Amino acid sequence: MSWTLLISFLGFGVLVGAVVFFICRKIASLDSTHLLTQAKAKARAIELEAQALLDKQKFLAKERELQLEQEYKSKVHSMNEELKRKAYEFECKENRLKDRLERETADLKKEKEKITLELNNLSLQKDSQLKIQQQYLEKIEELNKTLSHYTGLTKEEARQMLLKNLEDELIDDKAHLIRRYEKEAKEEAAKIANFILAQATTRYAGEFASERLINVITLPDDEMKGRIIGKEGRNIKALELKSGVDVIIDDTPATIILSSFNLYRRTIAVKTINTLVEDGRIHPAKIEEVYERIEAQMDAEVQEEGKSVVLDLGLDYMHPEIIRLIGKLRYRASFGQNALGHSIQTANLAGIIAAQLGGDEKLARRAGLLHDIGKALTIENGGGNHVTLGAEVCRRYKEHPVVINAIMSHHGNEPFESVEAAAVCAADTLSAARPGARREVLESFLNRMQDLEKIANDKLGVKQAYAINAGRELRVIVRADVINDSQSIVLAKDIAKEIEKNLNYPGEVKVSVIREVRAVEFAH
Repeated sequence: MSWTLLISFLGFGVLVGAVVFFICRKIASLDSTHLLTQAKAKARAIELEAQALLDKQKFLAKERELQLEQEYKSKVHSMNEELKRKAYEFECKENRLKDRLERETADLKKEKEKITLELNNLSLQKDSQLKIQQQYLEKIEELNKTLSHYTGLTKEEARQMLLKNLEDELIDDKAHLIRRYEKEAKEEAAKIANFILAQATTRYAGEFASERLINVITLPDDEMKGRIIGKEGRNIKALELKSGVDVIIDDTPATIILSSFNLYRRTIAVKTINTLVEDGRIHPAKIEEVYERIEAQMDAEVQEEGKSVVLDLGLDYMHPEIIRLIGKLRYRASFGQNALGHSIQTANLAGIIAAQLGGDEKLARRAGLLHDIGKALTIENGGGNHVTLGAEVCRRYKEHPVVINAIMSHHGNEPFESVEAAAVCAADTLSAARPGARREVLESFLNRMQDLEKIANDKLGVKQAYAINAGRELRVIVRADVINDSQSIVLAKDIAKEIEKNLNYPGEVKVSVIREVRAVEFAH
């Protein structure tokens, strides 16, 4: 019984499985057919969409082609119109030129006819003059024959007799004429010279250049004045020792005075004080630091000053060392007249005078600017002759021979050899001799100050020497490694004796020899 049920169940299971398999296969067949149908529909839709897009692109391309064709036709039309306009303008110009050419041709034809007529008239006049001249010669010949008949002299004998009588009479006339023409030539030369000088001086009106020996510095208040003086005057002493400039303190509120004959040192001192006032920190170490910085800056300013002057005068290349010396002339005075201002004025006047005389204007300006260049070297060289020093430095840097001759001739060391050098001599005199340009007393004072410093600087071991207090004191700074304390005393006595022997001065001169040893080390 159990086996029969088992077999029955197995047969029923196989039947059920077959039925399920058949049903699944049928369902799969229906799904694949449906999917295929959907895929074909989608493919058709994509094909239709692509076709529509292609048709749209063809339509747009057609429209663009038509648009381009329209633009092309429009441009061709505008170009044709432009060509027609240009052709019309060209035709109008051509017609105008033809009319002008015809008028000028007619004018030339009339002018040619007029010239031909004038030539014919001249030919007739020439023939008439030849006839008159021939008649004149015939009359002269007839007159000579008549005179020869009455006097019994030949033509040549009469001519010799007449010339002999005329020669005796003309000797006196000739002497009178020579003296008259010589006098007229001198008067005319004087007039021309005065005219040239007047033209030069009126065309260049320079300012009066007068240098002073002091600078007055105005301070913000009396408190700042006290800070500059320092405790027991230490700051003032440090500044005077470093700069060689007298610092004068009086009762005038918020004011100090700097006094020195050396413009360069005084300028550095003025800038140092102004910088210290702005900074606010004032003590001996700071004073030395600021002074050394300002001194370095002054070298650059001097170079720029020289470049500016050369550029303003329109001169060609100059050696940098000469340009530096030109800038240094700003801080040099001669008889109270600023040396650079005098040189610029001389350059301008010399250029004008040389141009009037037919010389080289630019070369004359160059020679005028450099004629006193040696004055920038006199202090450095112990007050030597500025003419010799200037000529030497210009020869060293290959300046033009005319420039060197102008330097040597403007004080009569040698005769001038060119119009330009003569113009410089005249311009130098004009600039220096005008009223108020120079002061003789000031120049003698400056020379005495320089002589004092030169005596000290010539001694062995002297580092710096400053004449201060209007020449009543000579402050000498010596090298500590060369001069000891005992030698300092001897040096002061030697300098004082030489001053007594070689210089004339009122009152007495105090000689102060300063020997200072400094040891500096840095902690790292």
